[in-house]
Amino acid sequence: MAYDVLNSALKFLSNWYLQDAIEEIAINNPYQIWLRLRGKRQSPWVMEEDKHLSKEYLYDIMNIIANTYELPFDPVSGVPVVYATLPGDNRFSAIAGKNVLYNNDDIEGGIAIAIRTKKNSVDFDFADYGLVKGEELKKLSSQDEELASDPYQRLMDSIKRGDHILISGATATGKTTFLNNILKLLSSDLRIITIEDSRELIVPQKNHVHLLLSRTEQTNIFSYKDVIDLVVRMTPDAIMGGEISTENAGAIWELMGTGHKHFYSTIHAESPEGAYKAFIDRILHTFPELDQEKTLNEMRKKLRVVQINREGNLRAITDIV
Repeated sequence: MAYDVLNSALKFLSNWYLQDAIEEIAINNPYQIWLRLRGKRQSPWVMEEDKHLSKEYLYDIMNIIANTYELPFDPVSGVPVVYATLPGDNRFSAIAGKNVLYNNDDIEGGIAIAIRTKKNSVDFDFADYGLVKGEELKKLSSQDEELASDPYQRLMDSIKRGDHILISGATATGKTTFLNNILKLLSSDLRIITIEDSRELIVPQKNHVHLLLSRTEQTNIFSYKDVIDLVVRMTPDAIMGGEISTENAGAIWELMGTGHKHFYSTIHAESPEGAYKAFIDRILHTFPELDQEKTLNEMRKKLRVVQINREGNLRAITDIV
């Protein structure tokens, strides 16, 4: 009986995610649904309007799924996320409440949902992954490539490749402003997820989710460790983090190792080397057993640092490594 209620409630969503051409759906705002299409497409996300997907309906869906699978769900003072495997082996991930904001005027909080589909037949074979008998494996662009000598080109190449980039500088050097300008350079087709403790990032890409973990107003059970599980299930193309702190450094470093490209964040430091060391110092607050030398070497290999310094009213990029 419970599954009959669930299947009936899901009909407006399953009308989308059960289509053969759909690999995944994402909902960032009421009445809008983003579809990741199967097949070889340069821009796989497509947005459609659906009048049935009201905020009330989406919230009811989370409650029904939580009740069906006996999961804890309380966005105000308990667990604000719901993870479940829906009938047909389709994976459901969602968050509700003040940890997700639709816009700067949103005071009630919102809902973000992602459903990844499971199909019995997928139109892909090994060749689609570059695995062909008798041929060498493909080499993708990486951070091991030789850096351009021109600093501007060095940064543009890093953004194009999807390198992880850390914006370093003292207070009032314009780190967040610089990060917002990087956002403008990213493709409008990317799916962006931001993780902040106060809303500062302005995302021009339409397919985006703003996650918020307030340092002063957090009342429910949702930490930076929980963010890791949620973000990887939301399949972002780019992740924008706020200021690296003792609370979030461990989670941010872990997210940088999940295989996602385009991870950007900021940190207080006076030099690129100081930025690496400050990052490690903050990670040590939650992971005291961290191998510092190994982590430092890893950061130097896969984390670009853009250093901003200030002299009076003059702000300038002084280094890009």
